[in-house]
Amino acid sequence: MIQERKDIRNIAIIAHVDHGKTTLVDALLKQTSVFRENQVVVERVMDSNDLERERGITILAKNTSVVYKDTKINIVDTPGHADFGGEVERVMNMVDGVLLLVDAVDGPMPQTRFVLRKALAMGHKAIVVVNKIDRPNARPNYVTNATFDLFIELGASDEQSEFPIIYTNAIEGLASTDPEDFKHPDSDHSPKNLSPLFDAIVRYLPGPKVDYDAPSQLLVTTLGYDDYKGRIAIGRLSAGKLNKAQEVMRIATDGTQFKCKLASVFTHQGLTRVEMPIVEAGDIVAVTGIPDIYIGETIADVQNPIALPPIRVEEPTVRMTFGVNTSPFTGREGTWGTTRKLRERLYRELESNVSLRVEDGASADKFVVSGRGELHLVVLIETMRREGYEFEIGKPEVIYKTDENGQTLEPYEELFIEVTDEYLGSMVEMLAARQGQMLDMKHNSSSASSGTNVTSVLMHYKIPTRGLFGFRGQVLTSTRGTVVMNTLFWGYEPMTSGEMRRRDRGSLIAWEDGEAVTYGLRTAVERGQLFIEASTMVYEGMIVGEHARPDDLEVNVCKTKTLTKVRSRSSDHDTSRLPPIRVMSLDDCVEYIADDELVEVTPLNIRMRKRLLSKDERSKITKAMKEAMSGG
Repeated sequence: MIQERKDIRNIAIIAHVDHGKTTLVDALLKQTSVFRENQVVVERVMDSNDLERERGITILAKNTSVVYKDTKINIVDTPGHADFGGEVERVMNMVDGVLLLVDAVDGPMPQTRFVLRKALAMGHKAIVVVNKIDRPNARPNYVTNATFDLFIELGASDEQSEFPIIYTNAIEGLASTDPEDFKHPDSDHSPKNLSPLFDAIVRYLPGPKVDYDAPSQLLVTTLGYDDYKGRIAIGRLSAGKLNKAQEVMRIATDGTQFKCKLASVFTHQGLTRVEMPIVEAGDIVAVTGIPDIYIGETIADVQNPIALPPIRVEEPTVRMTFGVNTSPFTGREGTWGTTRKLRERLYRELESNVSLRVEDGASADKFVVSGRGELHLVVLIETMRREGYEFEIGKPEVIYKTDENGQTLEPYEELFIEVTDEYLGSMVEMLAARQGQMLDMKHNSSSASSGTNVTSVLMHYKIPTRGLFGFRGQVLTSTRGTVVMNTLFWGYEPMTSGEMRRRDRGSLIAWEDGEAVTYGLRTAVERGQLFIEASTMVYEGMIVGEHARPDDLEVNVCKTKTLTKVRSRSSDHDTSRLPPIRVMSLDDCVEYIADDELVEVTPLNIRMRKRLLSKDERSKITKAMKEAMSGG
């Protein structure tokens, strides 16, 4: 018999990037005595990954739980960036309701639309949490109205549209049902804690519907790993019970069945997993003892194995070629660099990264890796780099499709971009060159800290995904870093005709192997902007800067001044005359490279290089292409 379990709530916290999801989880944990009173707790405790802390975003969905008035609340912290939407899509299978966070100033943003659409499609009810209500320019009325409009636009049912609204200051751990309470901190009605939010969760969001007597069913949604326990499968137990040392049936996504035996079962208590003798349906649990299990598979009763619907996520839209490092510096800085090690690592990533695809490339040392966007792939590259791998990667490419009429389709993105009036003209020009189609434009006026009125323009575009390659760096430079930009996957449409202008400047390429010196760099800097400093080791074909003109140029950065007996001026030895270099991060390098260029990634350095290192080989290719175009 199916019944609702009253003592558990399974919820996910969803929001746009930087609206305070992880900070709110910190406050929920602290106010339910998860930590000792004298325990030192780092900020954003759920962002345990180094990359998450450095970038200030959540990349991996993570589980925790708190207990409030005899009700256990399992909480899943989810990413807010659409490139990691696969994490959001799969955890929606584990929960019965969501907390939708919106910023008290910004209101619903593009990623808010993405994560809310996924929640509503699963039939989940939502509590709207207007966070950062303490900001001086907070506008709660506008935010709540805009959020309601978004619910209606996304096709929310009448029941889903009747959502409660809680106003919070997550950093201080305060919540209220009335935003006016925050304006009078000394009054009796001023917020004291997060109790209004806890009460809303228990009262409004439903408990899991379970059947204790049915055969056991658990859909594996997340994988973990422990050095002693091995692979850990995590998911919500939909029906039945599981206990330690129980025999179960593992049902793969293709329907094949394997008899297994559980080693142990766990539930979440705070930030730790606690081993239990038995777990019942409705709870989010973790099990060990099945070394070959994968995300999307079902752990079922051995006598009556019934598979749950596997997890389906949106297909990748961008791909890159990973290959064994072929530069002259190969093997110097990395621990793992062979084809076998690279292949093992990439295919191992598929076990936990459900929205990633890996295929063998045209040659044995090449692999095609497909993901949801540039950031999705860049995070994988950076993770592998920190693990000691060295390899090379090519320029990102979009994944094309063909419809039933044989027409080529390409992915499109929704682009939401906000700039001040002074950069409007240049922004429209750049987007037009990249085949962008304007859908809407609004003017907003706000008061700056100096007291002057600042007029910004919010533009809504539809643009081919390939038109966004290299766009971020270009737009940040042209607007002096003042632009606010967000993208959202739109869908596949017929491929646009015409060239997609990506980079209007060539590269400065090292002429020979050696060590870059100040004298040689001083000559090179007259031709463009440098990416390297003196004493940097270079090799022939390595990119050392950006040329001021559209074509590539070889420069000799290792050239030294000829020594004579004539005393030189002191200025000949003055290194301060070299302008600052442009420091290229991994993200910048991936955006910068052209079709005939690669990024060399090692644990110590990130270098850009030509695909063909020899100048003679590049000249032959260029000459052959010109002859082919002229018909000679």
